[in-house]
Amino acid sequence: MVIIRIDPASSTPLFEQLARAMRGEILAGRVAAGERLPAARDLAQSLDVNQHTVLHAYQTLRDEGLIELRRGRGAVVRAASPELEQTRRLAAELVTTARERGIAADAVLAIVREELDR
Repeated sequence: MVIIRIDPASSTPLFEQLARAMRGEILAGRVAAGERLPAARDLAQSLDVNQHTVLHAYQTLRDEGLIELRRGRGAVVRAASPELEQTRRLAAELVTTARERGIAADAVLAIVREELDR
């Protein structure tokens, strides 16, 4: 399992930090399809957060289609859909283009957020 770090002093909610970290690991392929994520209770204990914080993060990842929550089996990473893989490739192209043109990451993220809100 990968190491996940959260910052209790951050203004970003803990569940969001946790979901972001896990999302990154899943999308980078460091956590494979079919792999079980730690039990919410165990992960909460290791991170010294409330179990409901972990469950909220897991529900966020489930809503995004990245994991399945199975009764009795816990959280399991889903296989990446072709749509997700295509989106990842497009995002990589966007990042490459932005870097080549000297566009800051914050500006790129702002543009993406703006487009998502349309």
